[in-house]
Amino acid sequence: MQDLKLIALDPEDLRVLSCHLQDAVLRVGDMVYLKKELRFAAIANRFDWERATQPREGVYQRRRTGLRFERVTAAKVHGIDLKQKDAVLELLALTFEPGEEPSGTLTLLFAGGGAIRLQVECIEAELRDLGAVWRTARKPEHTSDDPSTTS
Repeated sequence: MQDLKLIALDPEDLRVLSCHLQDAVLRVGDMVYLKKELRFAAIANRFDWERATQPREGVYQRRRTGLRFERVTAAKVHGIDLKQKDAVLELLALTFEPGEEPSGTLTLLFAGGGAIRLQVECIEAELRDLGAVWRTARKPEHTSDDPSTTS
């Protein structure tokens, strides 16, 4: 399977990135806000959901992936201890709340209630697989109030 190289320039593109990043895991120490460069970047281990839908049941993959957001004017953290560099976070979704166009707030939502809110001049994001791929026997599962729905 080819490495993903995706760019997001609008909310619809961002939803595509969010789908590919659902259940990615990353260490707190693998995220950085570069204020002078107006950039937020992270390295994550994303679960390959596209491959998980293929017929080989029980054989899943994770891929090392780089993620960057440009034109970031501010970053705020909620429910994450930045001093614990080895703490592992599970990314659930990326969301965007528009402000005065084209600006807004891009939020990385993590399991357990943690979040990183990025004030952006506009949406400019990139997801790029970095080549490292490994097998995992575990597929992330989600529960809801309705026991008949899991993914």
